[in-house]
Amino acid sequence: MATSGVRFAVGRLFKLTRGLGRPSRVYSTSQSFAEVLRLPKRQLTKLVYPLQELEQYLVPDTRPDLHLRIFDPSLEDIARAENFFAATTTNRIEYLSSAVRLSHAPELPRPEVCFIGRSNVGKSSLIKALFSLAPEVEVRVSRKPGHTKKMNFFKVGKCFILVDMPGYGYRAPEDFVDMVETYLKERRNLKRTFLLVDSVVGITENDKIAVEMCEEFSLPYVMVLTKIDKSSKGHLLKQILQIQKFVNTKTQGCFPQLFPVNTGFGAGRSEVGRPKI
Repeated sequence: MATSGVRFAVGRLFKLTRGLGRPSRVYSTSQSFAEVLRLPKRQLTKLVYPLQELEQYLVPDTRPDLHLRIFDPSLEDIARAENFFAATTTNRIEYLSSAVRLSHAPELPRPEVCFIGRSNVGKSSLIKALFSLAPEVEVRVSRKPGHTKKMNFFKVGKCFILVDMPGYGYRAPEDFVDMVETYLKERRNLKRTFLLVDSVVGITENDKIAVEMCEEFSLPYVMVLTKIDKSSKGHLLKQILQIQKFVNTKTQGCFPQLFPVNTGFGAGRSEVGRPKI
């Protein structure tokens, strides 16, 4: 199915509602989303809320040391958010330009959101999935780490600019620090940073450095937990609890919940789990 899971996190945080009751009207132009709505309830639940089976271990009443927020958007909320990324004549989704210096970046009076993460964490694949309803937009994905060497800017209608940043760590560009740190520190219209963390590996030392940059520059940021389909339930729960403890005790500007995504990318199609905690 085409991705719809994390799109709403980029546009806005909707008023949340619980439950899987089907809304009376779902405002979505996506055929793939219509296919999701036709799934049996059990399959729908598993796809839309992939961490539901772990919820009993993540409820604040049972874990008073964790300041969790259970994130249960309605299907209608998800459908509305998906429309942000649906290319139409009035909602143009397009690649703008690439830059290796902030001075080369496009100047548009619109808010920006950026995606950062270590090499091979699945960043470009996730962004490609976000643009699955705009197939004319090319987002290059490679199995080799360090494929993205520049800051890539994409216009999402009249709403915002999405920025794909080079990966840090293995095979990072030589001028990574100058490029990314300068952008994070000086880009005035940067409104939200999405920091991708591998659920199999957990938070690495390089991830902690990225967190330190976000904290130092007082940036509002969100942790996106990738590759949750590649972890066992026990390992995934362990990583979630460890990362959530890190967020609670070591950060100030991080949004107090993780956004888990699957990595079943292939042939231009993907599955992305909806944020749950």
